[in-house]
Amino acid sequence: MKINAKQFDAIARTVFAPVYPVIAEQIIFHTGITRGTCLDLGCGSGYLGAAVARKTKLDMVFLDQSPEMLKLCARTIDENGLRGRAGLLPGDTGSIALPDGSVDLVISRGSIFFWEDLPQAFREIKRVLAPGGKTFIGGGFGNALLKQSIRLQMAERNQGKDQFGQKMRTNLGAEMRNRFEKNLHQAGISNYSILHDEDIGLWIMMEQPATPAVNKETGCIGAQ
Repeated sequence: MKINAKQFDAIARTVFAPVYPVIAEQIIFHTGITRGTCLDLGCGSGYLGAAVARKTKLDMVFLDQSPEMLKLCARTIDENGLRGRAGLLPGDTGSIALPDGSVDLVISRGSIFFWEDLPQAFREIKRVLAPGGKTFIGGGFGNALLKQSIRLQMAERNQGKDQFGQKMRTNLGAEMRNRFEKNLHQAGISNYSILHDEDIGLWIMMEQPATPAVNKETGCIGAQ
């Protein structure tokens, strides 16, 4: 799906601005990961990743398939003083150009709803996660008050029409959760949990085992 990068950024930079520090706090609280390397998938202008970086010691990798978005993300890196701690990576979720086990935390807000091949994306995320690594990927607006505020602002921008609210309900509803779980199982991933309610939104928390699993039949150590 083609996205107008400048229009997207204008909304992310204004209407959505209060959301990113709140979600960053939720990421830290639920994952406990504050050091190592963090991959922001479908990073857009990089505002969520920058919020996480400001609150942690994590080095950041910002991945997006849009060159225009990566240019905007480079601006965000500079504005937040993250040069030396952050890098840009062109690509998509189906083929992440990073080594196996190289990432401690994978985050993504909103882009998952546009991923064409969810099982392949989930397999790639699992591949790049380091032992003990976790994810916080999905969608949300920080809390119910922020969600309502953004819905009203977007309706005003759309001349009173509530297309954004309808999309919000679809993306954060039970049917989408069922879709995520179905595709996680299809990808062969069982070590995950789902955070889902009116306040926090809908988030997938995958976790890579901290130590290699032992095959019960052979007694050999190997990845799950």
